Amino acid sequence: MRIAYIVPYVPNQIRTRSYNLISSLAELGHDVDVFTLGSGEADLYDAEALKAKCHQVYYRHQPLWRSLMNSGLAMPSREPLQSVYSWHPGLATQLRSLLHENGTHSAYDVVHVEHLRGSRYGLFVKSIFPSMPVVWDSVDCISYLFKQAAGQSRGLFGKLVTRFELERTRQAEGSLLGRFDHVLVTSETDKTALFQTAMDGEKKAPITVIPNGVDQKYFHINPDLERDAETLVFSGKLSYHANISMVMSLYNEIMPRLWEKRPTVRLMVVGKDPPGEIRKLADSTRVFVTGTVEDLRPFLWKATAALVPLVYGAGIQNKILEAMATGTPVLTNSKVLSSLSITPGKELLIADTPEDFAASALKLIENPDLCSMIGEAGLQYVKKYHDWSKSARRMVDIYSTLDRSLESNL
Repeated sequence: MRIAYIVPYVPNQIRTRSYNLISSLAELGHDVDVFTLGSGEADLYDAEALKAKCHQVYYRHQPLWRSLMNSGLAMPSREPLQSVYSWHPGLATQLRSLLHENGTHSAYDVVHVEHLRGSRYGLFVKSIFPSMPVVWDSVDCISYLFKQAAGQSRGLFGKLVTRFELERTRQAEGSLLGRFDHVLVTSETDKTALFQTAMDGEKKAPITVIPNGVDQKYFHINPDLERDAETLVFSGKLSYHANISMVMSLYNEIMPRLWEKRPTVRLMVVGKDPPGEIRKLADSTRVFVTGTVEDLRPFLWKATAALVPLVYGAGIQNKILEAMATGTPVLTNSKVLSSLSITPGKELLIADTPEDFAASALKLIENPDLCSMIGEAGLQYVKKYHDWSKSARRMVDIYSTLDRSLESNL
């Protein structure tokens, strides 16, 4: 099958969903052409590296000024800024040219578009080729995330932005459900929330849950490394506001309660682009902030547990799946139940107050047998339910059900 895969940011090991789905589709024997945008040398490097994973990569430079201009022009309208932020006319022209290849026969069997930021490219394809099957991977229900963020954002700017975007985004998502042939999301919670954005009686495309997976060849157990009983880890892209909130919650509300009982416990905060407020937390004895690391796995292999005090109950937290895949016990809160079909106390531990979180962390530190039991159960869970190749096969099944009448509608 020939697939045009449009991603409004360059897929890489951090933008794991598109990166691994593209890789898995290619491994299954499909020709995947990636259309993507970036703004710097790191993005260009990732785009070059991606060529080893797929058939072709079409990359366009998207400077920040263009994204800000797109957003500024959209402000007087009802369009959400997310939907125009990544629009690049040159990429759209290149896509159109390939769709017109061989006159009346398209180069592709299906077009796959990721995220609300990529949705405009999907609409563009439908405007020139109404019969071309277009699958929109919403990933998360963005309006549902904004609704939660509007109530939890600590800064005035964050509150204003999310509230400005909330209603626009909700209306846009509801409209998009009827404009594509199939819609994908990562969790049942996002599926329900996305359905609720559509007005009664409006056309809705089928929505299928395609859960995130984890690269189990890369993230695996390491029996040669002994875990440090007094080391705990938090991992993630630290410029993301939800991750910032989680780290600050750990430092201000959870770790002090744990340090009262066990003052020698260390917290490793691992991830790229930590802002100043997180860098200031680092000291020489109890809190370590690494910044960008080449390999996350040694930190997971060494830690007694991964701590994830979730802020939002939507999507699937890749940091949880990655920890599970390395056999690292995970301690999180009940928001995880909206996206993972786990049994609390079996595949991971759940605690919903700072007091309970600290007590559960102490329990893991002091009970190696409990750590081993939860780590093994978590490992078996991701092997069964979060294999990228299974998710890719499910997508191919969806592609195959679509009407692939490829005659151009000029």
